[in-house]
Amino acid sequence: MAPLLLPLAVLTTIVASNAIHTGLQTISCPLGYFPCGNLSVCLPQPLHCNGIIECENGADEDECADLHGWPNLADWYFYQAQRTDDESKDCLLDVYPEQCTCTGMIVDCEEAGLLTVPAVSSNVINLKLMHNNITTLVDDQFIRYRQLDMLALQNNLIHSITSKAFSGLFQLKKLFLSHNQISVLKPGLFQDLHQLEWLIVDNNLIGSITQKTFVGLKSLFFLYMMNNSLEHIPNICTILPKLNWLVLRNNKIRYIKEDTFSTMPLMVELDLSSNQIQELSPLVFRDFEHLQQLNLSRNPMNYIHRDQFDHLIALKSLDLDGINIFNIQNRMFKNLGNLSHIYFKRFEYCRYSPHVRSCKPNTDGISSFENLLANIILRVFVWVVAFIICFGNLFVICMRSCITTENRLHTLSIKSLCCADCLMGVYLFFIGAFDMKYLGEYNKNAQQWMESMKCQLIGALAMLSTEVSVMLLTYMTLEKYMCIVFPFTHYRPGKRQTLSTLVSIWIAGFIIAVIPLWNNTTFGNYYGKNGVCFPLYSEQFESLGARGYSTGIFLGLNLLAFIIIVFSYTSMFYSIHRTGTQSAERSLFSREVAIAKRFFFIVFTDALCWIPIFLMKLLSLLEVEIPGTVTSWVVIFILPINSALNPILYTITTASFQEKLKQCLQNQELLGPKKSLTSTTQMSSV
Repeated sequence: MAPLLLPLAVLTTIVASNAIHTGLQTISCPLGYFPCGNLSVCLPQPLHCNGIIECENGADEDECADLHGWPNLADWYFYQAQRTDDESKDCLLDVYPEQCTCTGMIVDCEEAGLLTVPAVSSNVINLKLMHNNITTLVDDQFIRYRQLDMLALQNNLIHSITSKAFSGLFQLKKLFLSHNQISVLKPGLFQDLHQLEWLIVDNNLIGSITQKTFVGLKSLFFLYMMNNSLEHIPNICTILPKLNWLVLRNNKIRYIKEDTFSTMPLMVELDLSSNQIQELSPLVFRDFEHLQQLNLSRNPMNYIHRDQFDHLIALKSLDLDGINIFNIQNRMFKNLGNLSHIYFKRFEYCRYSPHVRSCKPNTDGISSFENLLANIILRVFVWVVAFIICFGNLFVICMRSCITTENRLHTLSIKSLCCADCLMGVYLFFIGAFDMKYLGEYNKNAQQWMESMKCQLIGALAMLSTEVSVMLLTYMTLEKYMCIVFPFTHYRPGKRQTLSTLVSIWIAGFIIAVIPLWNNTTFGNYYGKNGVCFPLYSEQFESLGARGYSTGIFLGLNLLAFIIIVFSYTSMFYSIHRTGTQSAERSLFSREVAIAKRFFFIVFTDALCWIPIFLMKLLSLLEVEIPGTVTSWVVIFILPINSALNPILYTITTASFQEKLKQCLQNQELLGPKKSLTSTTQMSSV
């Protein structure tokens, strides 16, 4: 099997030369652009791998897939191994279990129901024992198999391995121990495995390792220890001088000493993701001159040193997904001239690595690299919905002002509600306007926009509109409830009481909207959590003050208002039905019935609007990840439902308004002939 692998030194030379070659590229591009290879031409990031060649040398369509490090070499390796395995079909071994198959000098005992390691001919080179029920490996278990090249023991029940279980395997190159119940790797266990290149021990119960654990592994270049319980990494550089690929994903590592990876110049890929690392020393990676892939994702880090990656001059792929980098800055990625793929938790972070070809996520569901509103449907309908809201509410305000009605106080409440709803249309117009302003280059302005006072103010405007509308609907509902359920109490609010109530509602709404702007320490960037500047959901690292305040509004005040409205209309329907069954003359209640039916649709639209918002808020508190796409659709289509439909439900489709409008039009028609008759008389008298 030796000829199957390229010599390790050759592979290392290839990687190193590639890193050195690419490291010569020092093309500097503006924010949001990447260079065309070694040409002094820069293109916008969205043009990378879009299927169209824009660079003369075609460099914009290179490196579309993140295959840096060893994955491509591993694919080649396994392809070569499989091709060689298939060369000889006749069994060349004298002894092997009946329930196993033999091809050449390869024994395959997969899912053979074995309880112990079986006896096979000593000239076996490949022994596959995966998916059995083997529990222990004893001393000198494989000492007869001096030519063994690959030993596969994954998916067994192994929980005990003696210190000399692998004695005599001087030619072994690949050892698979994954998906077992191994808790300890005893010192000296691998001391005879001088030729071992691949050690796979993922998905076990290993809690600790020491330098002595890896004594003898002078040729090891791939160590895979994912999904164990490691809490500490010893200094393994002197024990594993040729280590190129180290995967320690999903362990319990909390801290890494500065000298843990010292003098490891051949390392190409390092995966430390999904551990419990809170901070790394800036000197941890100082000797990784040829490292191409680094994965630190999903660690509880919230601070990264500005010079953390300065020594990684050959790095091509950096994964920081799941990390809130509160101190993020361009300086962190300044020396990463060869970086082509980077992964963040928030797509706004991409503006700090403008030279990278591919930055993920390239959208948060609301915004994209190019536009504040990522979806073309949202970009069009934000204007449509804004126009419908503003036109409908302004029309009602004008018509209510022109047409005199008997209940002027109710008309005043309707006008106040229309003003509040109209502010939602103004908010959407602002979102549409800033979407146009940042057209094609939103990413480089994203952080600045969300932290700007403009975003804070239009977010407060939307909150003012929402809360005043909710409180006005609740007030009008309670007023109607008192009139229908208790018709003989003679309760009718006077002009002064109505005016004071409406003014109080507007003041309360204003206070609710501006409180998060007063104390930045307590609330943080309350309105600037997303491109549409509306705080619909809570983030994991949001301050307790902001989370409590948001919860109090959406799941406190608004939910209480919704419950009151539903209860009031239910009581009204019940009261009307009970009174109607007791009275033969139902005409006395016909108007109340019509109003109650109309208000049923108002409740229905309230449910359409608020139930999704209540659910979103509740899920965010339970730390369920909510896609940004959901937020954008809620803000553009669901949240404005009441603002768009209230003018129709409260005014345009009411019988009284239609009757008054009809009268007004008839008067205008009658007034026309009278005017013409008067003018004719005046002319004849002249």
